[in-house]
Amino acid sequence: MATQAIGIDPVTTLAIVGALGVGSQLLAWRLNIPAIVLMLVSGVVAGPVLGLINPMRDLGEITSAMISIAVAVILFEGGLTLNFKTLSDASKGVTRLVVIGAPLGWLTSTLALYYGAGLGWPSAIVFGGIMIVTGPTVIAPLLRQARLPHRPAALLQWEAIVNDPIGALAAVLAFEVVLVINLTTTAGQAATIFAAGIFVSTLAGLAAGYGLAAGFRRGWVPEYMKVPVLFVVLIAIFALSNIVLHESGLLAVTVMGIVLANANLPSYGELLRFKEHATVLLVSGVFILLASSLDFASLGALNWQAGLFVALVVLVARPVTVMISLIKTDIPMRERLLVALTGPRGVVLVAVAGLFGERLSEIGYADGALIAPLAFVLVSVTVVLHGFTLVPLARFLGLSRKTGSSVIVVGATSWGMGFAKALNDMGVQVVLADKNYRNLRAARTEGIPHFYGDILSEAAEHHMDLHNYDLLFAVSESDDYNTLVTTDFAPEFGRSSVFQIAREREGATRYALPATLGGRGFGNGMTYLEGLEKSRQGWRFKVTNISEDFDIVAWRAANPEGIVIAWSSDARLHIAETNGKFPAVPAGAKLLAFVPPVTNSEKKPI
Repeated sequence: MATQAIGIDPVTTLAIVGALGVGSQLLAWRLNIPAIVLMLVSGVVAGPVLGLINPMRDLGEITSAMISIAVAVILFEGGLTLNFKTLSDASKGVTRLVVIGAPLGWLTSTLALYYGAGLGWPSAIVFGGIMIVTGPTVIAPLLRQARLPHRPAALLQWEAIVNDPIGALAAVLAFEVVLVINLTTTAGQAATIFAAGIFVSTLAGLAAGYGLAAGFRRGWVPEYMKVPVLFVVLIAIFALSNIVLHESGLLAVTVMGIVLANANLPSYGELLRFKEHATVLLVSGVFILLASSLDFASLGALNWQAGLFVALVVLVARPVTVMISLIKTDIPMRERLLVALTGPRGVVLVAVAGLFGERLSEIGYADGALIAPLAFVLVSVTVVLHGFTLVPLARFLGLSRKTGSSVIVVGATSWGMGFAKALNDMGVQVVLADKNYRNLRAARTEGIPHFYGDILSEAAEHHMDLHNYDLLFAVSESDDYNTLVTTDFAPEFGRSSVFQIAREREGATRYALPATLGGRGFGNGMTYLEGLEKSRQGWRFKVTNISEDFDIVAWRAANPEGIVIAWSSDARLHIAETNGKFPAVPAGAKLLAFVPPVTNSEKKPI
């Protein structure tokens, strides 16, 4: 039973919501578990369990408006991710999952609701349309955790993003049909309103997207005003489309995002940063608000049929929809199985389901009150289920790389090649990238995975599965290029995960760079030319097993001049600091160092 509490002021409520949401995401990152699981728990504890926050009590009617705007921004973020060039070999499968999968998913979900949950046909059809969505805000972190190959990852991501607005519009269509049956509105009037809403929202999204792209490209908007202008236009388009047809604004903002994603804007990176930051905040806030608004009494109205409904969705409706949609495609069966058995629902489903559940209850369908709790149960079960089973399932199907660090080495010079080979010998997944085909000759001979081309090119983004890597080392002969690469990848990999070999004369004041540029140092401050000279003198990379009998102290005594680069333990690669501190390398680790040609360690067995 929830603890009774006195209402608190809106500012304090928002502060608590923000702290719980962002705190849950941060803790989930540290624990490597799905963030939505912690947000669900913290929201329920803070809301119905302790009574600390109650959105309707503390924020009032503005709660629904806040959630609607947040969902719109989340869908715009999804559209902004849809660059058509990233589809590549997954385009046919994505098309099938949208064109065939969406209506088929609507049908199978409706049947599961009618026969499993016991809803009437009107409520089942409306809720079934919403269930087309699979939750892009949940899929994205799961994909980062599982590190799937490009095609199944693209299938899951694109299906989730494209079907989000389609699911909302399917619910709108079904609800309009229900209104025709129950109110005085004629079928012709309902069809006209619906068609006009789809046309206007699509047109508004296209106009806003192309208009913003043209304005940004021609310099009509200064750099510091681009994000504010974008946000204001986004809210305006969402509101105007909803005036014509309720919830059609979701389609408008998604179309707007897709247009901007494919406009090749120079400032696209800044817009991408905005959407990433906004999405983290909004997803956190929306889910905490929804979880804290949960009414245990409504959940108590559910019975065993709710469990049957969830089982039918997970074990029947989703697999049947995907497997039929992907018939006669060149997608391997194991990838089809992975997609078929992965369908977590997210924030959009809960938000939209709650809205239409209330509308159905208002026009006389009592079972409409069951839609919100059923949606919450479905989201909770699928998020927890897929959050903890996707990685094992991907490994079982052979679609996930081995655990541990994975590294990109940029620059196939002799030093870079030696570094990449040493990492490969340690059992670390590594790929060597270079723009010079001749430089990669040694990598081809040694069997080191490699990429020929510019690591900054779209080709690298589309063919390297960059989300499968977590560390980057720029060791090319060009300090400027190394700085450019690490600066570009820092927001994606994290600034603590991009490294570059020390620049020449970087200690001089006139050559010093601000902290916002370049990567972290490694190799004890050794520059490329110093490393090249040491290589000519016979220095080489060496991997040593550290044990209780031969610990790091003994290694240092045997290798007084050796430069510790990194060590591998617990399947993770740890980079030695360049501040001269003595690294604490545990027993059982593999130590990677750059050592002189003759060392005392070679004279004794290890």
